[in-house]
Order: sequence, then structure tokens, then C-alpha cells
Amino acid sequence: MPPAKPLRIVVAEDAAVVREGLVQLLRDRGLDVVAAVGDAEALVTVVEEQHPDAVVADIRMPPTHRDDGLRAALALRERHPDLGVLLFSQYVETRYADRLAAGGLARLGYLLKERVVDIAEFVDALHRVADGGTALDPEVVAQLLSARRSAESLSPLTEREHEVLSSMAEGRTNAAIADALGISRRAVEKHTAAIFDKLDLPRTESQHRRVLAVLHYLDRLD
Repeated sequence: MPPAKPLRIVVAEDAAVVREGLVQLLRDRGLDVVAAVGDAEALVTVVEEQHPDAVVADIRMPPTHRDDGLRAALALRERHPDLGVLLFSQYVETRYADRLAAGGLARLGYLLKERVVDIAEFVDALHRVADGGTALDPEVVAQLLSARRSAESLSPLTEREHEVLSSMAEGRTNAAIADALGISRRAVEKHTAAIFDKLDLPRTESQHRRVLAVLHYLDRLD
């Protein structure tokens, strides 16, 4: 019986030293890293070209250094149901918890960099995800479940309104939000007004609705 072919892997990590180190570690353990890229757009392109068994992707990557890697991974997961997706990041991104779980947890992994201390366990998790299993860090599970429980009060917001509110919580001005999201300042003002209405934050003399909206958002993430 011929030996099984090694897993074909694509690595997406914007930090060059981390990317090259991860590639070498995986190759040393018999995996076939067919490509290693440093931004989310390149990840999507190379997966379409190489058809790997699984991808290892960071979350915060170029072009915006926010959640581009996660969004690319989600799009690939929806487009290629047989593709294993292992998110490997410093962060737990809860805004897309429902989309992460929408297609079930098969072929999905989400590990935190600071908590991975055994390379063999990491490689085992990657094999498990590629074979149709799941590999989730307990901290990730806890935060995703918490986010799903608290998301109902923000559920009326559209995806774009979530992005605008998240940017507001980061202290960005309307002009900075427009630049970050690639939309007009007028559009940001329109989304902001919709957020205030949907969160039932009427205009008053004594309270600043922008601050109240951000407080509401942060409270939902606790």
C-alpha cells in the first residue's frame, strides 16, 4: 500500500519571521506547504490556484490589519466546504461567531498563538481539521459562546453598521472610519444615524449618543 500523500497546506501570516518559521516547522514534520503569503487577498488567490487541503491563517492581516484574514478564511470556507481552516492568532474575534459556526464546526480550527506550546499538538490539530474534525482553544470557545449570548441586542445592526460601531469604539472619527472602511464620510454619518435609531438612543441635551452607543457595544462584549 503506497504511503499517504502529505497534507497540502497554505500559510497566511503577515509577519515574515513568523511565517517562515511556521513554514519550516510544518515542512520538517512532513507537511507540504504549497504557498506562504502575507495578506488576505493573496490567501484567496493562492487557494483558488493550489487547492490545498487546509489553510493556516492569522486574523489581523493586510490590507487593513483588522480582521482581513478572518474574513478571507470565512469566504473560502463558504466557497470550499472541504477546505480545512485553522485560524492561528493572538486574538479572539467574536463579531463573526455566528458565521464561524453557521456551517457546523467540521474542518474548523481556532488556536491562540500564546497558548500553543507543543508543535506536535499544533500539527495534530491541523491534521484533525483537514480530516474533517475540529480544533478549538477553550478560551476561544468561551468567548464565542459569550458573544452569541450577548449578540441579540445588537442583532438589528447590519454588518456594515457593526463595523462602523466597532470603529467608533476604537476612538475613530467619522473621517477616520470612512478611510478605514473605504466608504464616504456621508455614508458613515448615515450608518451612525441608523445605529442610534436601532439602539434606541434618542438625542438629548445631557447625553452624547456616540458615547452611549460605544458603551452599549462594549457592554455586549463583556
